[in-house]
Amino acid sequence: MVTIEYRNARVNLADQVYDPAEDSYLLADTALELVKDGMNILEIGTGSGFVSAVIKANRDVRLIATEISPLAAECARSNNIDVIRTDMFAGLKNGQHFDVIIFNPPYLPTSEDEKVPGWLNYAFDGGVDGRKDIKPFMEQVHNYLKPHGIILLLISSLTGIDEVLEEMRHHGFASNTIASKKCSFEELVVIKGIKE
Repeated sequence: MVTIEYRNARVNLADQVYDPAEDSYLLADTALELVKDGMNILEIGTGSGFVSAVIKANRDVRLIATEISPLAAECARSNNIDVIRTDMFAGLKNGQHFDVIIFNPPYLPTSEDEKVPGWLNYAFDGGVDGRKDIKPFMEQVHNYLKPHGIILLLISSLTGIDEVLEEMRHHGFASNTIASKKCSFEELVVIKGIKE
């Protein structure tokens, strides 16, 4: 098992689990700027647990995560992340509310012939437009946020930034891009949404 270190966190990586890349680092850095001690945090689709591990290594928070892949959930647990193996919010108890909900969805537009075999596909496959998991996330997220709670959503310019901002506004969130990073063929952005 390979272990990496970043901002006081030591994170184990595993086969068939998405390795932290530019998007993971951008989201972790941005989350650290917003998350304060004492907050209640949820990360949807934690993967290896990298973002959650960085937050826990630097902030005194209550943090849980969800993950659909059994392989990724096991990897995140090896990184001391409290993980519920479920699809998005399905395994959470009613009445759980969070100050911040973090989501790095599969955002790459993906055709049928571009799918990756196995559980790793869940980390990449954003459907034809790259937004297949964003709409169901936005339809449910308000049920789990405290009043004036914050969402941090990482997407790519390939996903359609304006379309995602509009989807967030449609669901009652004041939203704006708060961080970005140019990569070879795309721009990665973190969108902050505040429940109005």
